[in-house]
Amino acid sequence: MGASVYLPFTGLVGLAVIFAYVAYTETIWSRSLRTRQAILERLGFERAASTKYKFVGFFHPYCNAGGGGERVLWTAIAHIQREHKDIISVIYSGDTDATKQEIIEKVKARFAIELDPSTLYFVYLKSRHVVEDSRWPRFTILGQSLGSMYLAWEAMCKFIPDLYIDTMGYAFTYPAISWLTRAAVPIGAYVHYPIISTDMIGRVRNDESWRMQAKRIGSNSYYRLTMYYYALSLSHARFLMVNSSWTRDHIASIITHEHVGPAVRWMHRVTPLLIIKLALSSSIIRNFMLVLDGYSAKGIGSDQTVRPEIVYPPCDTREMGGFDLDDREPIILSVAQFRREKNHQAQLRAFAQLLMDHPEYKATSTTTSKNVVRLVLLGGARNENDLDRVESLRTLASELAVEDQVSFLVNVSYSDVLKWLSRSSIGLSTMVDEHFGINIVEFMSQPTGFHAKTPGEFAAAMHEASIFF
Repeated sequence: MGASVYLPFTGLVGLAVIFAYVAYTETIWSRSLRTRQAILERLGFERAASTKYKFVGFFHPYCNAGGGGERVLWTAIAHIQREHKDIISVIYSGDTDATKQEIIEKVKARFAIELDPSTLYFVYLKSRHVVEDSRWPRFTILGQSLGSMYLAWEAMCKFIPDLYIDTMGYAFTYPAISWLTRAAVPIGAYVHYPIISTDMIGRVRNDESWRMQAKRIGSNSYYRLTMYYYALSLSHARFLMVNSSWTRDHIASIITHEHVGPAVRWMHRVTPLLIIKLALSSSIIRNFMLVLDGYSAKGIGSDQTVRPEIVYPPCDTREMGGFDLDDREPIILSVAQFRREKNHQAQLRAFAQLLMDHPEYKATSTTTSKNVVRLVLLGGARNENDLDRVESLRTLASELAVEDQVSFLVNVSYSDVLKWLSRSSIGLSTMVDEHFGINIVEFMSQPTGFHAKTPGEFAAAMHEASIFF
């Protein structure tokens, strides 16, 4: 008797959920169509021209950060504006403190890229804090991934584009976009760096400091589960562009589930993990939409695994190539956003080691200013967390007793970047698993670049490169 009552009740609940889902998605689609008309009017286009224009949405919550990822974004949009006059570029931005004109001016100052405001529109997102790493002190990758899905929900509630392109690596937004748009919007991505890689899992397994962290967050099973869900999310993309062979190889191995293992697969044969798998799976969503709407979902690719294609980032070295290599100053230059993975602490420790091993580079009463070596850390700061990181680096420089020979230049203009590149003798980069490194290309265009692993190796390399002083 109980089972006979339970099954009809479950069916009714399922139908209620489906009807609620259809009603909700119809609502946001209807709202988006009205917003489309409003956007065209704000940009100065006639209302009758609504069918002429296509809207390409770029999901880039930190579009005003001024880093390498932003250079890729704005170069792509500038190209679209030159070549495709019928496309409106819509930027989903969390930079609510900057106006459209201020962002355009910063892009010009930072990258020397001209943007046409007449085909550029910003959708401002108020919930960007949900993807801040400081908000997730534990289970950071998982927390930011869930936060990005919420941010995607806010984005689609405000406007649904004709094509969705993620340019910051928020792959977990893809299944959210598919569900919210009934899989009617194609999804593409430009991936700078996988949120999790086999290298990371290897460090968890082999390195003691990483192993201790892994114990706190549930061993490497956490990372393998995250990689599995990451692969399911990536499967929604119709196309994947990557910035290097390093990123391509890692993304290719992830989407084929090459390193998942049988244990993870077995875990997803039972609930509740099975439910998560079904919710993230592109094939499940495709088949569901086929039953619901009676058409093949155009927003999701086929079951065939998408192949990541390399599209190298823009590196404009024309002006740098003309710099004179003679009469360079004894300056060691780092060009990198003040993010955790850039490992600026290693730069300060390497510089302190250099001065300890070679006191002739120190600023003393007997050394001339021409012989004093300086370290210049130049980069962008996206938010308060990055600015706090800069302050902690200043504190570290003071603790290492090198503060008088270290300079911090935050959010400087493109002309200032060129000026420091033309004056410096050595370029310094300390990011682990560098996926491309526009800064390294800029160093090599002169050439001034060195790379090593430990602070001691960096110090030795900088001394060897002192022939450029």
